[in-house]
Amino acid sequence: MADLVQVPDWRTVFPEDERRIYEAARFGGLLEPGSRPAVMVIDVVESFAGRAGESILDAIEEYRTSCGPAGEGAIDAIATLLDLARETDVPVVYTKGSVVDKFHAGDSVKGTRPDEIASVYGAPIVSRIAPSESDYVLEKTKASAFFGTPMTSFLQRHGVDTLLVCGTSTSGCVRASVVDAFSHGYRVWVVEDCVFDRAPTSHAVNLYEMNQKYASVVTLDDARQYLRVVAKGQA
Repeated sequence: MADLVQVPDWRTVFPEDERRIYEAARFGGLLEPGSRPAVMVIDVVESFAGRAGESILDAIEEYRTSCGPAGEGAIDAIATLLDLARETDVPVVYTKGSVVDKFHAGDSVKGTRPDEIASVYGAPIVSRIAPSESDYVLEKTKASAFFGTPMTSFLQRHGVDTLLVCGTSTSGCVRASVVDAFSHGYRVWVVEDCVFDRAPTSHAVNLYEMNQKYASVVTLDDARQYLRVVAKGQA
C-alpha cells in the first residue's frame, strides 16, 4: 500500500513575509481566459505515473522517472477534464517523449543514460486517459512542449487562445511548457487537481511561482465551469 502523499498548500507554501514581497511587487492575479481553449496533457505516461498502490521509492525501482502515488488522484481528475473537453469539442493535445529524438538530441533532464531512453519514453500514455482518435499526440525531446515542436502551429490552426494545462512533472515539463506558452502569448490556466510531481514541496512551490508570474492556478471546478461557459457561447 502506498503512503499517503502530504502536499503543502501552494498558496501558503512560502512564508508570509515572502508572500508580502510578491504582493508588493504586484505579481499574481487572475489571467482572464479567452474564448478558444485547448487542453494540454503533459507526459502522463506509465513511466512517469507509476503503478497504482506503489510507494514512490518502490515505483522508482521500476522507473526512475516515476512520481508514485502523487499521480493517482491527478490522473482521475485529468480523465474528468478530458471527458468534458470532448463533450464540448475542445481540442486536446498530449505530449510524450520521443525515443528517436532523445537518443540523438539528448534528454530533457541530465542524468539519463542512453540505454534508459527506450524504456522510459517508449512507455504508453496511461490507459485511464488514453487519447481518442481525434486527439493530437505530440512527441518532444526537451522539457517544454514548445521547444523544437509544431505545438504553436497546431494551436494556431485551431485558433486557440487559452490553455488548460495538466500533467507532470509540475516542476519540470509542466513549468517549462507554461513559461513558453505564456511567452507565445497564450492565456494559461494550470489545473491544480490535474498536475503532479514526485516531490510534494517542489510541486507546491512551482504552483505558487507559476501563479505569480506566468499562469493562473485554478481548480478542476474552475476549469469545468469555464468550459461550460465557452460551450454555451459557441452554441
